[in-house]
Order: sequence, then structure tokens, then C-alpha cells
Amino acid sequence: MPTMHPMLEFFLATRKQSEKLCAPLATEDYVVQPIADVSPPKWHLGHTTWFFEEFILKPYVKNYKTYHEDFSFVFNSYYETVGKRVVRADRGNLSRPTVAQIYSYREQVTQAISTLFDAPITEDVAVLLEIGIHHEKQHQELLLTDIKYILGNNPLLPSYDDKIIEYPPDATQTEWISIDEGVYEIGHKGDAFCYDNELGRHKVYLHDFSIRNTLVTNGEFLEFINDGGYERFDLWHAEGWDWVTSNNIKAPNYWHLVADNWQYYTLQGLQPIQLNVPLAHISFYEAFAFAQWKGLRLPTEFEWEVANDKLQWGSRWEWTESAYLPYPNYKKADGALGEYNGKFMVSQKVLRGGSIATPNNHTRHTYRNFFHPQLRWQYTGLRLAK
Repeated sequence: MPTMHPMLEFFLATRKQSEKLCAPLATEDYVVQPIADVSPPKWHLGHTTWFFEEFILKPYVKNYKTYHEDFSFVFNSYYETVGKRVVRADRGNLSRPTVAQIYSYREQVTQAISTLFDAPITEDVAVLLEIGIHHEKQHQELLLTDIKYILGNNPLLPSYDDKIIEYPPDATQTEWISIDEGVYEIGHKGDAFCYDNELGRHKVYLHDFSIRNTLVTNGEFLEFINDGGYERFDLWHAEGWDWVTSNNIKAPNYWHLVADNWQYYTLQGLQPIQLNVPLAHISFYEAFAFAQWKGLRLPTEFEWEVANDKLQWGSRWEWTESAYLPYPNYKKADGALGEYNGKFMVSQKVLRGGSIATPNNHTRHTYRNFFHPQLRWQYTGLRLAK
């Protein structure tokens, strides 16, 4: 039996994993969009499929027949180069195409991509295919966190899957790691896959600093709540305080005070809060306020990268103090793929690390995630620095 091409194997495993994440859903779950930031599961399944069709099959496969003429309009996310698209907040209004049609769409595109490997693939196609695979992995994380938001805002707070451990225990003894001042190199090095926002490897000067090897826990954050952290304006940025007061924020996302006891919604349903596990689902504003309350601060993304091999990381995306900006000599790709990262480099904060929802083979110490400071539906937490 001939050996399968490693990239084809990677592609097929990735496609299968997206569908596996949706296996516990009822058909009705596929369509819900509670807020603009959360997309319906079926949209993720369609969008990741459209990416391969639009950027590989249409330009590189002679006589390829598009699955449906309207799907580019439905599943384009933000690519101005490609054409018009459904407004993001309206994705939940797409009762059509049906879930069955989208799975049929996925099957056609997966088969068409697989057929490319009947002959040697070109370097251009290989590059696009690798980006497409990692793009789908990004959406797998969004898919899981969007499913949690959908079910976590259902009044019944239903269970999704008992097998996923969202709050992994960590018996690591907390220590402060000291890093000497000096000049350090930052950014991706080597030929392995990375996104363009990790490129432009460059030197930075860092002062002496210390960083905690462990993440802040639920128990630590509960102390902040009990000490009136959400009522003290002096701990917050002005914008953060406006966010707290305007939205009546009293606790991290998914936390519920039930009969004077804190519980939180998990993928297993509503459960008592575990105190000694990493905190999740907080905004940058909350991370900053907690650090202020402790008399400490958040690390910059450069401090995090320099210290990463001494840290326990990977269960939470960690807010940093760094604004999301291009590295020196950053260059956007030509065409639509140039819209992938560069145009979002404004008004956002960098997060480092990865989370329990981040797929395998998709984290690395140079990975730069980014979100607006008020968002917290991802598995976002923090570590402290001084």
C-alpha cells in the first residue's frame, strides 16, 4: 500500500477534527449566534471549506466546478479582495444553506483537494494548503469556544462533552523567575510554519524583570472579587471602568453566584468553581485590574517570549501588556492573504501561550494571538510580572 503524503494526511486529519468537534451538537445548535463575535458552528464548517475552494481549487484546478455560486458571499469572512460577504452579525440568520448542504460542501472540497495529490503538487499550492490547514485549526479553537458561548448562554446551561478537561489541575509550585537585563532576539526563526505576524525577527532590550512560572488561579481571583475589586475604580483603566459599569460586570465570564456560592458554566454543565486551577474567560481589563490589586503588572509579550521555557504555559491564552503591532520589517503578502493579519494591527492586545482549546501542532513560543481588550469568550487568563 503506498504511503500517504504527509501534507495530505495532515489535511485529512484536520478536516476530520473539525467535524468531530461538532459531533455532540444537535442540528439546532449549528445555527445560533448570540453575539457578533460568536459565529454559528455551521458557518465555521463552511468558511474553512470556502478557504480551500477560493484560494486553491478555483485558481489552480482547471475546470473546477464551484459547489454553489452563493457560497463565496456566505462564507467569506473579511477578505475585501475576494468580494462582497454577509455582514458578520448576520451569520446567525443563515438558516440556509442547511447543515446537510454544508457537510456535502465539505465532502466535495475535501475530495477535490485530496485529488491534487495524485500528481506532485506545486510549491505555490503547498504553501497555500499549509496556511489553509492552520487556518482551519484556528477555527477549531473558535468553533469550540463559540459552542461553549452558545450553550453557556442557553437558559438550560446544557452539557456539551464530558471528555474535555477545561480546568486542568496544576501541582507546580509557584516561583518567581528572574531574567537579567540584556538584548534578546524576538520572533520566529527557522523554516517551520508560522504566521506572517511572527516574522521580522529582531532584537529588543529588556530591563531586569521577574515573571511568575504559574498562572493566576480561580482562588486567587476570588480573593480579588471578595475584596471589592470590581467596585474600586482606582484599579482599572478608565476605559475598563466604563466597561465594568456599563455592563454590570461582577465576575469572569460564565461565573454565576448561586445561593451565595460561586459556580461556573463548563462544557460539562454548571459546576462548583475549582479554586486551584487556572483562571479563564477574563478580559484584558480584568487582568490589568487584578495585577494592579496585587501591586504587580502583566508581562510584555517580549518578556513572555524570553522566559517561556521556564514557564508552565499552554492551558490559557495569556494577556500581555503589549499592543498588537507589526515587527520591524514586517511585510504583508500580496493579494487576499495580505489581509490575514496585518490589517488588524490596531486597538488590540497581544496574548501568548495557547489554551486547552488550541489544536495539536498549532502552538509555539512565538505565536502572537490578538483580541480587543473587552473580549473574554476565549480561554483567556493571566500571569504576573514585576
